[in-house]
Amino acid sequence: MDAKELPARPSLEQYKKQAKDLVKSCKSGDPEAMRRAQPHGALRTLADAQFIIAREHGFESWPKFAKHIEALARENSPVSKFESAADAIVTGDVATLESLLRENPELIRARSTRKHHATLLHYVSANGVEDYRQRTPKNAVKIAEILLEAGAEVDAVADAYGKDTALGLVATSVHPLRSGVQTELIELLLDHGANVDGVPGSGQPLTAALANGCPQAAELLARHGARVDLVGAAGLGRLDLVKTLHAKATQAQMESAFMWACEYGRTAVIDFLLQCGVDVATQDRNGQTGLHWAVIGGQLDTVKLLLKRKAPLEAVNAYGGTALGQALWSSEHSDSGIDYAPILKILIKAGAKLDPSLKERVERVLGRRGPKS
Repeated sequence: MDAKELPARPSLEQYKKQAKDLVKSCKSGDPEAMRRAQPHGALRTLADAQFIIAREHGFESWPKFAKHIEALARENSPVSKFESAADAIVTGDVATLESLLRENPELIRARSTRKHHATLLHYVSANGVEDYRQRTPKNAVKIAEILLEAGAEVDAVADAYGKDTALGLVATSVHPLRSGVQTELIELLLDHGANVDGVPGSGQPLTAALANGCPQAAELLARHGARVDLVGAAGLGRLDLVKTLHAKATQAQMESAFMWACEYGRTAVIDFLLQCGVDVATQDRNGQTGLHWAVIGGQLDTVKLLLKRKAPLEAVNAYGGTALGQALWSSEHSDSGIDYAPILKILIKAGAKLDPSLKERVERVLGRRGPKS
């Protein structure tokens, strides 16, 4: 969640002044003020500016933001203690967290006053909470153990992206994945009774994990008995389930399954779905073809297979990118560690059009030029 960080001792009077200044700047046509106002509609009054400032800090309204600021001014307020505990979680400060929970047992059931209303356990996921707290310390599993042993409700729901449990947020979060603790956190939450399929009204963790580039998490959830539909089976490469489920699937479900199989390099599933009549040129709602998704996933063998099946090289997605353009963009922006150079080479060899404006960028990726300045 995009949220500006508050200073250690925030002043409500200072934020009131900021709101007045924002109104003046917007009326004078200041570009930065207009940019801030744009997502929230017109900014005409002081109340409008106060609302914008509250939302920029992750609160639903100015009154709730003001109440939070006033509570922070009281060192022993529940809000102050919750904020200190959240900081301890994301920094891995075991001693401070244990001390706070010992002195304030009610913290384990408390919720953030921000609009996501997360419990402390949700902060372990480094997902859905304020972005400056989306960090996973190496001892995140120990932190989670402390919270669960203190009585944290394992399936408590936060209003992050909908209704989200800690399990669903961990399974879709890049931060515990990069820290090497995602699997352990999932196992721990399941050991403490987390529902592997989420709770009513929440997203399905396995499907969400695949949608967020976390196939290992999805595979782990499947091993623990998570429900698997056609799309999930395709993403997992479960050809047996795909064969069982496809007969009752809609065309839209078959096409979604094809896209996920392409992203995760499930060539046997791709072969089967093409045999069942899925068009290799089909595009999703963002204009991505299976070839685009195979490129995004860095699936070289899948790219080769799709090219052999006459996947369109020049199909353009909603962002104006062909498969070659997607490969170039991914190579420049992805932090997945995937080497996109072989994919660029095979697309060019297959006849992908190389726009002159892209040539230098392509050569840089292929290592023919020096590093990007």
